[in-house]
Amino acid sequence: MLASQLTDRQENLLIAVALTEFSVHYEAVDLELSQWAWQLAADRFIEYDVRPGEVVG
Repeated sequence: MLASQLTDRQENLLIAVALTEFSVHYEAVDLELSQWAWQLAADRFIEYDVRPGEVVG
């Protein structure tokens, strides 16, 4: 799927997944930055009412 074909919701959820991944991998490098990325991801998931099972599934 091309990026131009993504809906705004899909784009935002993809960004949230990337932020989550970043947070996990950089926790040991910069805890404050990792927590900030985690919070940004969580905010996006909450905005779109996405639960953890929906992300995995």
